[in-house]
Amino acid sequence: MTMGVRSAVAEFERDLLIERPQAGLTRAKAAGKALGRPSALYRDQQDAMKARRAAGISLVVLAREYGVSRAANQRAEKRAA
Repeated sequence: MTMGVRSAVAEFERDLLIERPQAGLTRAKAAGKALGRPSALYRDQQDAMKARRAAGISLVVLAREYGVSRAANQRAEKRAA
């Protein structure tokens, strides 16, 4: 085989390797599957945290109470807004 044919076959295989996972993700989304990492806080915890945050409690205190990072609290706050 010449080098041009080998590179064409390799490129085709690479395209297939990229296409298969994308097709699987598309099927999963269409089936209603939740993709990605689950949230560190449940919805009721997020609501309670938002209410306490509005009352003036700091992110650091809330993070310690809920056992999550300060950034997780900030993400939950942004999602709720």
